[in-house]
Amino acid sequence: MKSVAGIFLIRMLPVLFVTIAAIAYAAYVEGSDAYLLRNAIPMLLVIIISALTLYRGRGRWTGAGWSWPLGTLGFALPALGLSLYLHYAYSVDLNGMVSESVYPRELFRYLPEYTTGAGAIGFAIGWIVGRNV
Repeated sequence: MKSVAGIFLIRMLPVLFVTIAAIAYAAYVEGSDAYLLRNAIPMLLVIIISALTLYRGRGRWTGAGWSWPLGTLGFALPALGLSLYLHYAYSVDLNGMVSESVYPRELFRYLPEYTTGAGAIGFAIGWIVGRNV
């Protein structure tokens, strides 16, 4: 029989892989001059919230009901998705995001606050939906 810690780690691996890949892509796009550490905070919060979800569920995603998993998903979509979308748009100069801007790297200055706020709203919506499932 597998230990709870082993199951916990195995179930966290996809979250870790996707989050680390997102941070690596953000580092590639931003380079060394921008706000990489600040932009990694919402992505690292995804790992923390996912770990809390598994902890509350005793190694299972839905062990403590659906509120935590849906809240985690609600936080992860804006925290990872919106951040990756804006990094992609910056890298391909979507609609002149870089070429027509005076300070194009300032996009990344307030991005962590925006994605964390959107993630908090997503978490709340997921939590409410999970309570009623």
